[in-house]
Amino acid sequence: MANIQSQIKRNRQNEKRRLRNRNVRGAARTADNAARKALAASTPETKDAVLNAISTLDKASEKGVLHKNTVARRKSRLMKALAALTKKSA
Repeated sequence: MANIQSQIKRNRQNEKRRLRNRNVRGAARTADNAARKALAASTPETKDAVLNAISTLDKASEKGVLHKNTVARRKSRLMKALAALTKKSA
């Protein structure tokens, strides 16, 4: 345990941020998984699920929870899968 007052405060701040980031990261992961399942099942709500996942990933990036390149990679994979699905069904 820290003895220095500034480190005690820093530990409190880090814990608050960790919990906040955990919620944002979890929401992004959930939306990403839902979009992947919709893509695999090719349901009518697939496009909405992908757009929702992209929105959630962008919010996580804006808040600094996920790195921008990580978000870009995940969005790219989702859009690539969506394009392949629409091309196949058309």
